[in-house]
Amino acid sequence: MHSMKRIEIIANSFELGKILESLDKSGVHGHAVIRNVTGRGLRGETTEDLDMTMLDNVYILAFCVPDQLKPVVENLRPLLNKFGGTCYISDVMEISSMKSVASL
Repeated sequence: MHSMKRIEIIANSFELGKILESLDKSGVHGHAVIRNVTGRGLRGETTEDLDMTMLDNVYILAFCVPDQLKPVVENLRPLLNKFGGTCYISDVMEISSMKSVASL
């Protein structure tokens, strides 16, 4: 097991490309994107029944080593300040698998 940082971003889908580009620029090349995220936050409730898909929210999940965190924050903060959205960063432990079905 080794320490990693978990990066969770909720933002408008219109800004998805800029956010993913920012993560890539920071050295974080892997991510997962969940579209049509609904919920309730400081600005009220977000529903999924919008006719325009560019107004829906996305959830982006990525992981990085602790040393990569500073550039991630430096690259994401201006985007979130300009376009909105929220980012959460937490400590996690990664369990690496030594054996898999593919290696048998």
